Amino acid sequence: MQPDLSSIPEPVLRHVTCASPKGLHRMAYWQWDARSGGPGGAGTVVCVHGLTRNGRDFDALAARLSEHYRVVCPDIAGRGRSARLADPMLYTVPQYLADCVTLIARLDVERVDWVGTSMGGLIGMSMAALPGNAVGRLVLNDIGPHIDPAGLERIAGYVGDDPRFDSFEQGEATLRELMRDFGPHTDAQFRLLSRHYVIRKGGAWGYHYDPAIAVPFRALAGLSQPDLWPMWDAIACPVLAIRGAESDILTAEVAAKMAASGPRARVVEFAGIGHAPTLIDGAQVAAVEAFLNQERK
Repeated sequence: MQPDLSSIPEPVLRHVTCASPKGLHRMAYWQWDARSGGPGGAGTVVCVHGLTRNGRDFDALAARLSEHYRVVCPDIAGRGRSARLADPMLYTVPQYLADCVTLIARLDVERVDWVGTSMGGLIGMSMAALPGNAVGRLVLNDIGPHIDPAGLERIAGYVGDDPRFDSFEQGEATLRELMRDFGPHTDAQFRLLSRHYVIRKGGAWGYHYDPAIAVPFRALAGLSQPDLWPMWDAIACPVLAIRGAESDILTAEVAAKMAASGPRARVVEFAGIGHAPTLIDGAQVAAVEAFLNQERK
């Protein structure tokens, strides 16, 4: 069943102050309160976006999950409504992890379920591997302990781009071509990915992120990948791994190893999609919802 995109409720925009070695910065987050079962419903789900994206990517998923859960979708530093960092070299997972620990403290809960797309999944894995962490269930959207170098090279080719467009429609059309690997979307579905991403900048339109996030990404691109399998083995919570069947980030071989080692992820694959499934399509939303509900029983 496809989500009704015409009736997605508007979330509440909140902020939390986070610390870095260069001072303080504000992180924005979008909150959908649970519509049943009390203020927190069945619990809290934190949804964290990919490298250049923002928390509004999860509108369709959050609207569905908020029938029973409080859903919180941060704009990671340098994206969306969050502050830009004073030092671009702080745009790395350790800083994002620290910011998300601060966010969970603000939410005043002992446990959260985590849905992470790409970069958001790397942050989630890092969190879930720490002793005493708050992650109860983990959904990894097209990411794992090893990233295919071909995918990294592709991303390095566009991250940090800062184009200008004469209109929103022109920006959306360019974005749609850039994100063709996300799989087929109706116009209404893709509007969920563009309406908070292509924004007015002065007299033109552009993308809603700090191009400086590319600085550390490109600085590290030529180095050998760290071995994240020990981190994977340290994760104890239930894990759902979602994979686009044509992904150039999460290979089938890595997904199979994730299913056979560490927390032994449950793997769900979607045909005709690369990196990454957008969690807008009804089948993708249902896979996440079923995992969260089943593990709650």
